[in-house]
Amino acid sequence: MKTWRGLNHRTLRANVPLRLASTFHKPANIASLLKSSAESTEESSPEIEVNGYVRTIRKQKRIAFAAVGDGSSLQPVQAVLTPEQALSLSTGDSINLRGKWQKCPPGKAQTHELQVTEATRLGYNDATTNPIQKKYQSPEFLRTLPHLRSRLPFNALVLHLRSQVIGSITNFFNKEGFVQTHPPIITSSDCEGAGEVFTVSSNASKDSEQKSDDGEVEHFFRSPKYLTVSSQLHLEALAQSVGNVWTLSPTFRAEKSDTPRHLSEFYMLEGEMTFVDDANQVMDVIENMLSTMARDLQGSHTVQQILQAKSTQTSEEAAEEGAVTAEELSRRWQGMAQSGWPRIQYAQAIETLEEAMKQGTVFQFTPSWGEGLQAEHERFLAEHFGKGQPVFITDYPIEQKPFYMSKTPGGDRTVACFDLLVPDLCELIGGSMREHDLSAIQKVMQERGMLRTLTPEQQAAGESGIPDHKLYEGKHAGTLDWYLDLRRYGSVPHGGFGLGFDRLLCYLAGVGSIRDVVAFPRWYGRCDC
Repeated sequence: MKTWRGLNHRTLRANVPLRLASTFHKPANIASLLKSSAESTEESSPEIEVNGYVRTIRKQKRIAFAAVGDGSSLQPVQAVLTPEQALSLSTGDSINLRGKWQKCPPGKAQTHELQVTEATRLGYNDATTNPIQKKYQSPEFLRTLPHLRSRLPFNALVLHLRSQVIGSITNFFNKEGFVQTHPPIITSSDCEGAGEVFTVSSNASKDSEQKSDDGEVEHFFRSPKYLTVSSQLHLEALAQSVGNVWTLSPTFRAEKSDTPRHLSEFYMLEGEMTFVDDANQVMDVIENMLSTMARDLQGSHTVQQILQAKSTQTSEEAAEEGAVTAEELSRRWQGMAQSGWPRIQYAQAIETLEEAMKQGTVFQFTPSWGEGLQAEHERFLAEHFGKGQPVFITDYPIEQKPFYMSKTPGGDRTVACFDLLVPDLCELIGGSMREHDLSAIQKVMQERGMLRTLTPEQQAAGESGIPDHKLYEGKHAGTLDWYLDLRRYGSVPHGGFGLGFDRLLCYLAGVGSIRDVVAFPRWYGRCDC
């Protein structure tokens, strides 16, 4: 059966001759239309086609005005319609408009407006029940509507920012010769050793063939597996195959944290570099990557729109937790775009914090060597040393860091690692040199109780199934044995890093909570859709 395009939509035409669709120019989006119009000196009135959503509509006796947006810009297109065209339209409707793009007389807020010749409503919005309203609505309320809140202009800009940051960083890595990879999400081990992992289950029913004779549900993969907490270990394997590698992939932490900086599911940008023997080489790449991205995007339409939104925010928005002004946000971009970020050793950081306390600074947690830096300490250090720029803190005590980090050259108390701190948000990146010597990493694992003793049955039988060359003082590495293989079979000096990508977006968009830069956030007790 033949169906006609637009049969189920209501199309309202002005009294004009029928034109072919090909005669109408269709801009990529409203942002590109407004940008090209602002830069154009032509007096002509081209015929264009625009898709979007009605933000507001004013109906008068002889004319109607609709503000139409599509998520690409804070500024909408002003559409001029006849009363007949506007009769069935309401706020929130999705529409297709065709008409002449005309220059406005001097004195108007906009430079151009669309004189509509044809209006087609594509989707109806029930404005009386729609929970998204034009009035101020708190972030807490909007988080209950993750499927709808991205339609708000600022939230749509954050999605554009995410895409553009990914594009810029991808270009950077391509130019630097890094290989993008896709490591697994289901893993056999906990990279960080913290135990805060999600265990994978098939959720087999009581009648499933996956149940054993005793009624217990058998493991789908024969043994417990987990959602990844980091791709680092797998990236190390891939890096020793193709050289420098990177990934941007989902990561999961079963932390019962209820803070603006933590989620249970988030994205990590991770990189591993081979044939490097100094953590400064890894930090150089990080600094170049982020400063290049900041310079690429600082003057972009999306960033300028975000700054404009901050400069015109309401008193309620300004009072939100973590809210920043346009000036503060601009300072963040400028600081990241500059090079020469400070690099401070942990010991110096502790001395600085202790001296600050002597000078009258009050910390809830007293800083001392060997103790972890608290958020209040990181904020102070970022501002004190960075002065608007990110700052690296290096060479932390061994006890604070995971087993795979190598010692600082010439030292026994610290490891060759770093954290990148940014003003206000604190830690953004963590990285280190990886221990590539087999006996050295086995010794650390033994000291931390990570190696497993052979069972009495295995010892009595005299054959454990584990070759002698994979034992260290009679113990084996269990599910991490494959990781030690990377050291057994031709390892090289290497190092890497992990960047909390959603935290980066929080910082660049001036958003106070990580839950508001992720489209569908998951945190302890919440996974709405």
